Amino acid sequence: MNAPVQINAPTRKRSLLSETTARAAIASATTAILLLIMKAIAAWQTSSVALLGSLADSSLDVLASLVTLYGVRLAATPADHDHRFGHGKAEALAALFQVALITASALAIAWRAVQSLERDTPVSDPGLGIAVSVVAIVATLILVSYQKRIIAETGSVAIQADSLHYQGDILLNLSVILALVLERYLALAGADAVFGIVIALWLGWGAFKASAEAIDQLMDKEWPEAERSRFIEVAIGNPDVRGIHDFRTRRSGDHAFAQFHMVVARDMSVAEAHDVVEEVEDALHAAFPRTEVLIHLDPEGHVDTDNPLVEQDVTPHWFRKR
Repeated sequence: MNAPVQINAPTRKRSLLSETTARAAIASATTAILLLIMKAIAAWQTSSVALLGSLADSSLDVLASLVTLYGVRLAATPADHDHRFGHGKAEALAALFQVALITASALAIAWRAVQSLERDTPVSDPGLGIAVSVVAIVATLILVSYQKRIIAETGSVAIQADSLHYQGDILLNLSVILALVLERYLALAGADAVFGIVIALWLGWGAFKASAEAIDQLMDKEWPEAERSRFIEVAIGNPDVRGIHDFRTRRSGDHAFAQFHMVVARDMSVAEAHDVVEEVEDALHAAFPRTEVLIHLDPEGHVDTDNPLVEQDVTPHWFRKR
């Protein structure tokens, strides 16, 4: 009789966190689909441009949840023979796909709003639009509350970003209610169209920010300077490290990569230098657990001349005085 397969605690914990994150993603997509159906009916009945903008945002919520879920799952796929650095950039590609959709929707909403201003199209049945927006706010508040609990348990970056997006949706729905009240009940002509343009601009700004982050990742932008400095401080904590130069960093999905040249004493043996490398790697992995570290050893006094981009010693000014 075969013995049962034992699953260690860390593996079981990762599996549970993955399942929890997946449930949060499913809840997000389900909420977006329900709101999409309600807003589609309300937008059709009211002819509200502001509500149309909210409908477009809900449509993007559905697609964004599905595309992001696929991108995150693909990014989590282990490295293989053809993708030795993993699949982390799938998240950035998924983000750019969403940016394209958001930009197209923002342009369409702005065009519709301008047409509404020119034709002075009245809003009909604003009560339905307000009721749907109130329901959307309540549903979104419940979802955001659930997401915050999941974020506290898992630390998921994907769910955190999704939660921030839904928090923005709450403000979006409040603006729809305000637009309908001003247009219909306070007889402020054009308010609905103006809010439609504002929503289009808000969507466009969000698309710009999302595209900048995705492009930075695809272009291997360096880490923020504060994070680079903290990394170096951990690396030079080993007393056998004589200096660090040619320090390069990048990100791919939720993984990070760092490589640098590390200077050790010239008379140190290969075995001794290897032990120092492993000690430094262990310290860095403890402080930066999702970072792959690549260290190149240089004997003290060696000067790199083959690469014009090689940095000078990046250790802090006090390092030589310790």
